[in-house]
Amino acid sequence: MQTDAYLIHVNGSVTHPKVLDVHVNIKGPNAVEKIKSLKPRWAVRASEMSKKTFNPIRAIVDNMTAIPNPEKPMIALSIGDPTVFGNLPTDNEVMKAMKEAIDSKKYNGYAPSIGYLSSREVVAKYYTCPEATLEAKDVILTSGCSQAIELALAVLANPGQNILVPRPGFSLYKTLALSLGIEVKLYNLLPEKSWEIDLTHMESLVDDKTACIIINNPSNPCGSVFSRKHLQKILSVASRQCVPILADEIYGDMVFEEGAFQALAPLSSNVPILSCGGLAKRWLVPGWRLGWILIHDRKEIFGKEIREGLVRLSQRILGPCSIVQGALEHIMNKTPQEFYDNTISFTKSNADLCYTTLSSVPGLCPVRPAGAMYLMVGIEMEHFPEFESDVDFTERMISEQSVFCLPATCFEYPNYFRIVLTVPEEMMIEACRRIREYCESHYQGAESTQDLECDK
Repeated sequence: MQTDAYLIHVNGSVTHPKVLDVHVNIKGPNAVEKIKSLKPRWAVRASEMSKKTFNPIRAIVDNMTAIPNPEKPMIALSIGDPTVFGNLPTDNEVMKAMKEAIDSKKYNGYAPSIGYLSSREVVAKYYTCPEATLEAKDVILTSGCSQAIELALAVLANPGQNILVPRPGFSLYKTLALSLGIEVKLYNLLPEKSWEIDLTHMESLVDDKTACIIINNPSNPCGSVFSRKHLQKILSVASRQCVPILADEIYGDMVFEEGAFQALAPLSSNVPILSCGGLAKRWLVPGWRLGWILIHDRKEIFGKEIREGLVRLSQRILGPCSIVQGALEHIMNKTPQEFYDNTISFTKSNADLCYTTLSSVPGLCPVRPAGAMYLMVGIEMEHFPEFESDVDFTERMISEQSVFCLPATCFEYPNYFRIVLTVPEEMMIEACRRIREYCESHYQGAESTQDLECDK
């Protein structure tokens, strides 16, 4: 047996000698050579965060195998991008602002992580009001509204805490929360009340680990717009439970009735609110990726900690596109009102057309929208017994009619589907015609009491 002695020197201390004599017995004459011959092996694994990241829409849609009917051109009513079909371009003033920002050559470098001071001042001035004043220090610019929501969640909630999220609701809330180790609790919206929140249910979900309540108004996927009275009741719940609010208001001002949109923050006397918005939808430039967080903290409940936390989190990347920031003042202050009005008028016209047409289709119960870009349609599944679910229903509609609507299971709300309202009018007319044909060919049974009670 071969025995080699190795002396391992460690720093001396009161409890350790300066030299530690360690004898290592190595059996066999070739053992040292064998140990030396062991090579590192590749062991690259995906992170736990990546494994926790789950997008419900992608999980459902990517598993659909339906092939569109080759005799009918595809009509996609599924994509929440108003620019897809080219019928809703942004305004010329918006394009002019970007060209001027590029030509100035002032915005080619890195901007501060929270955005240029001048750009934050523009946003603050645009949204400030006597009931909820804003300054540049209350604005964090982000890479789209999605990043605004991510930063707001990350600063308010720790792993193991929970957040309250609407059902049906935008799937990104769950995707972001789960990746951060945050539990999601779903509170119900009520279709029979134009998708108002079931406030009793929402309040029952609050516990000592609840970090925030997400309020999405106007709503994706519902197209609903909350009244001032309902918003006040929401604030009362948050105030009683001492829970801050993350307000997703990306569709703010995109409402069909003039003056119908009410931002949440001006109604709050004490509930702290992080309001998330951006250029994407109102200015019809979702690819430009510029959003913001507005910090409303009248009673200093967030204090310095939340503000400083948002700044630190924003420093993980170096903020949104500097060129868009350079164009922001021109975009927000010189886009003509006519542009906004035309966008809303077009979307409302499609909403009315779609709602009126589908209201007379057997087995369908559309819920009239009041804003945003969406309409939800209920499916009376008992009249379509050959389909197992809304996913099955919408998948077969692709293969038979080449019409693609998102099943509302994507939004945690089975037996509904969502329609995007920003497609060209002639496409909407044709899509509704095909949906009618599809339902009539599969509908079984006489008109039920439920049919009569459906809001038609």
